[in-house]
Amino acid sequence: MNFKLLTFITIACIGFINYSFAQKDALETVKINEGSGFFQINGGIGHKNDSITVYYHKPKNFTSKSKVLMVIPGSGRNGDDYRDSWIEASEKHSVLILSPSYAEKDYPFWDYHLGGMVKEIDLRKGVTFKKNSNQVFIDEDIVEFKPNADSNQWIYHDFDRIFMIAKKAAKSKQRKYDMFGHSAGGQILHRYALIYPNSKANRILASNAGSYTLPNANTAMPFGLKNTGINNKDLKKSFKKNLILFLGELDNADEKGGKLLRSKTTDKQGTHRLARGTYFYKNSTETAKILKTKFNWKLKIISGIGHNQRKMAKAAAIYLYGN
Repeated sequence: MNFKLLTFITIACIGFINYSFAQKDALETVKINEGSGFFQINGGIGHKNDSITVYYHKPKNFTSKSKVLMVIPGSGRNGDDYRDSWIEASEKHSVLILSPSYAEKDYPFWDYHLGGMVKEIDLRKGVTFKKNSNQVFIDEDIVEFKPNADSNQWIYHDFDRIFMIAKKAAKSKQRKYDMFGHSAGGQILHRYALIYPNSKANRILASNAGSYTLPNANTAMPFGLKNTGINNKDLKKSFKKNLILFLGELDNADEKGGKLLRSKTTDKQGTHRLARGTYFYKNSTETAKILKTKFNWKLKIISGIGHNQRKMAKAAAIYLYGN
C-alpha cells in the first residue's frame, strides 16, 4: 500500500476515534440539576456540526419514577419560553421537562417544521404575505418540495436520543416519555407519530398545527406520504401510537396569532387550524378503517382557547397529569 495513503488512513482513523470519545465524553458530562437549566448536544446525521440546546426543569420532588415530558417549541424555536410554561405543572406533578431548541440558522423551515423530510426548497419565489393578517400564501406551481429519501437525516431520531441522555443524567427509571408541541411543534409531533411509530414516546399531544401530512400515499410530501417509503404496514403501527390532536376551539377563522400557511393543497384540509386538525383526524380515521387496524388516535378540542401555547400547555398539563 502507498505510504502516504496508509498515513492518511491512520490519521483519519485516529481522528474518528478521538471524535467518538469526544462525543461520548460530551454525553457523559451532561448534568441535570434541580431547577431550570440547559445542556447542549450535537445534531444528528446531516447536522453533526450543529448543536441542539435542551432547556430543562427538574422539580424539587423529582424521583427516579417521575414522568418525563418533552416540549417541542413553535417556529420561534424558543425552548426556554416553552419550558417556562410548564414549570408550575412540573413542580405540582413531579415531571421532568425537556424542551429542545433548534437554531433557525442551522435548521431552516424544511429541516424543522417538516422534520428534514424534504430538501432543496427555494422560498424566495412563490411566497406572498397577506397584509394585516397571519396568512402566508405559497404558489405550489413555483415552490417545489423534493423529498429527502435519507430518513437518517430526519430530526425525529433526535427525540429518543435526547430522552436517553436526560434519563441517564437525571437517573430516571422511565422507559417512555410524553410529548407536547404547539403550532410548528404540533406539525412536528403529528408527523412524528405518523412517521416514526417505533419511538419511545408514549402520549403525543400535537397542539394547533398549521398544516398536516395526511396518511395518503398518493399525495406528495409535505402534504402526504408519496415517495417516503412508508407503507400500509407502517401506518398500522402509527395508528397504534397514543397521538392526541389537541386543538383550541378558538383557533379558527377569526384567529390572527402565529403564521398560517395557505396553498391549493393545504386549503383542501380547511382554511384555519381547527378545521385542518379536524380534517386530519377524520381522514386518518377513515384510512384506519380501510386498513382494518386498531386506531388509538384521539381528538380533543379545548374550549375558550385560540392559538396560545401557554394556555394550551395548562390544558395539556391537566389532560396528562391532572388525575
